[in-house]
Amino acid sequence: MEDQNVKVLDEVSKGTTMGMDAISYVASKVGDRKFQEVLDIEYGKYKKIYNRVDEIYSQYSEKSPQETNAMNKMMTWYGIQMNTIKDQSNSKISELLMQGTNMGIIEGRRLLNNNPSIDQEVKEILNDFVVMQEDSVETLKKYL
Repeated sequence: MEDQNVKVLDEVSKGTTMGMDAISYVASKVGDRKFQEVLDIEYGKYKKIYNRVDEIYSQYSEKSPQETNAMNKMMTWYGIQMNTIKDQSNSKISELLMQGTNMGIIEGRRLLNNNPSIDQEVKEILNDFVVMQEDSVETLKKYL
């Protein structure tokens, strides 16, 4: 069972770092102070969940939690740059962030459904991550 717990924690860790990276990559493109504040809050939510993973990870593995690899970071950065060359509106940035967030929601729900016997603490972190992303989509919809 420990392997499943590690797998889930690694996926949450990767998802949170991907979310933080994406927000960091668009931050300089946001001209609207209110929208920037919203993104700062969203970044903080990802960071809080990442920290929760980091706090318990050593109970399951001697390694560190996995983060997104350099290639994925580069592809995310490049995708954001290409998609915002002509349009840096709140709507476009919100759309890009929602696309990534929706992928995270799908993966998170899949992990919840396919790993019913993971430890309760791991399940709570995973569930909180999915719910946070679902709330994030609702927040970002306002900027479309």
